[in-house]
Amino acid sequence: MMFRDRVDAGRRLATELAGYKGEDVVVLALPRGGVPVAAEIASALDAPLDLVLVRKIGVPDQPELAMGAVVDGEVPLVVRIPQIIRSAGVDEATFERVVAAELAEIARRRQIYLGDRPRARLAGRVVIVVDDGLATGATAKAALRAVKQQDPKRLVLAIPVAAADSLADFAEEADAVVCPEPQQRLDAIGHYYDDFTQTSDEAVQAILARCPAERAREGRGDAAGS
Repeated sequence: MMFRDRVDAGRRLATELAGYKGEDVVVLALPRGGVPVAAEIASALDAPLDLVLVRKIGVPDQPELAMGAVVDGEVPLVVRIPQIIRSAGVDEATFERVVAAELAEIARRRQIYLGDRPRARLAGRVVIVVDDGLATGATAKAALRAVKQQDPKRLVLAIPVAAADSLADFAEEADAVVCPEPQQRLDAIGHYYDDFTQTSDEAVQAILARCPAERAREGRGDAAGS
């Protein structure tokens, strides 16, 4: 195993990202698994922590196979993987039904994770987007595109472990990609952790409760997914 758990993975990433300490940084986690990873980075960089509410759009009879992803927003941002949609024989009506179901889950998470919590301002800042691993990259790609719309100064993707060929696809999506363990042949993400227990809603709530959404001296802003 490369990582004991998500906390260990976050600490490894924080070491790789240490050069950003002292800059105007905000850390954005992809819930749920990315939250404990991102919390360690935010703590090490003395940066605020916020969320990008993004969901994979899975093929109906193979929900782990991503045919796209959707990000929360006034107008939700949808990323499609056309080759998967075609090969799975998914029609537009079916695709839209899955999108609607994932938007319902995003709404649930927005309510229980964020509620009235202030959102981090992204414009003009170094924004580090974090998850616990990357296979196809559909959700990370959607998250980065949503964040880019808010004009960050620099956009960084930080991932503990990822498929090397998927990482290559992110050259135009982020200004920098940090991944300490790229894999030529990626197994299930959980294989690279000793403890890959699913992160619960309660764990996300507890982490957000102890990690500030914004520095006190700064005003309330809008983060991706607000």
